[in-house]
Amino acid sequence: MTIATDRPRQQKPLSVDEFLACYGSDNRYELIDGEVFDLEPTGLHEEVAAFITTKVCVQIDGIGLPWFVLQRGLLRPSNSGMTAFRPDVMVVDRTELTQELLWPDQSILTLGSSIKFVVEVVSSNWQNDYARKVEDYAALGIPEYWIADHAGLGGTRHIGKPKQPTLSICTLVDGEYEIQQLRGNQTIVSPTFPGLKLTAEQVLRTGG
Repeated sequence: MTIATDRPRQQKPLSVDEFLACYGSDNRYELIDGEVFDLEPTGLHEEVAAFITTKVCVQIDGIGLPWFVLQRGLLRPSNSGMTAFRPDVMVVDRTELTQELLWPDQSILTLGSSIKFVVEVVSSNWQNDYARKVEDYAALGIPEYWIADHAGLGGTRHIGKPKQPTLSICTLVDGEYEIQQLRGNQTIVSPTFPGLKLTAEQVLRTGG
């Protein structure tokens, strides 16, 4: 994820409303503290997001939960006027949508209570995924957050040394995330989807 450069150069921090006016129809951008970022949806990035979406949808359907998967919808925290995240994958609870005032007209969520599970697939600006979003998603009360670093781009403090593809499973405990790093054939244990039978390598694998 990089700062957007292929649009008119940003001269000042944008509000969410200004961001929506300029970028709202293009789901490759998000806004963090008034700064516009390009999500860099490369083919490999999309493969990882699509694989996770497919597996999660099977779990939702099998259990019969009133949830659905939203890809690249906006998450606009209600306490911020200059941030609108665009997670790669969000699992949304239909029963909570009556509290979402923007939802009937726009693909925008504002409440963490509407979201059961969220995924970010890491691109070049990995700092937002490993730092800012860990804090903000926890503050919103989102129970489970995956950071899928298929290219091993994150800093060594986050994925170790030598760098390698890593799946970080962040589970909310007492308002903060406990983070487990998985690699290779290590098995995923998901509190939200205990029926998942996957390894980190299966999630992070790209290119066929």
